[in-house]
Amino acid sequence: MVTKNQKVHGIIHIASVACAGIGGGLAQVPGSDSVAIVPLQTAMIVAVANAHGITLTKTVAADFKTTFTATMWGSLFIQALVGRSLRHS
Repeated sequence: MVTKNQKVHGIIHIASVACAGIGGGLAQVPGSDSVAIVPLQTAMIVAVANAHGITLTKTVAADFKTTFTATMWGSLFIQALVGRSLRHS
């Protein structure tokens, strides 16, 4: 019988391996990994919550959307900033 902790550890490890694969595979394409990794992390959070018997509300879902948007814009901003400074060096 699988315990709740074992199930949660499995969820986290599967998500981690998937994110590592995506990060490694898309390392040469700036910003592209966030598009795939953030939804995987969101799914991991939902799965862990479900494993603990917690139902996420619409407010939490909206927070995920805000976090996803901030991650994307932040990533693009940093890449543009770093790209400019590298071109001017």
